[in-house]
Amino acid sequence: MNTVSIGRYGEDTAVDFLKENGYHILKRNYRAANGEIDIIAIKGRHLSFVEVKTRKDTSFGYPSDAVNFRKRQKIINTARAFLMRFEDYDEISFDVCEVYLKEHRINYIKSAFDLEWNG
Repeated sequence: MNTVSIGRYGEDTAVDFLKENGYHILKRNYRAANGEIDIIAIKGRHLSFVEVKTRKDTSFGYPSDAVNFRKRQKIINTARAFLMRFEDYDEISFDVCEVYLKEHRINYIKSAFDLEWNG
């Protein structure tokens, strides 16, 4: 499986997980001038910006370790662009979905960071 198909598989797995847990998917691979957000989903009036990281195993660390300061800032700035156009929410969260290929499991980290996060 190449890197693109691994990433796509991870995102598909995350979408399935979110749907199974009552979320409605608003956007996949949302792009703005500042970057991209893998999944934007809503459950009730809670809006989630989801970064998906897929790995075969933890040989090189946890998938969420790849969501470093620079990546978080890009996600936050991209979310701000989305929020200017979308107003039907009461709260937001920035979540990370770790997908483990060998174990066929996910670890969903709700509120992994927030809008005010600065490192």
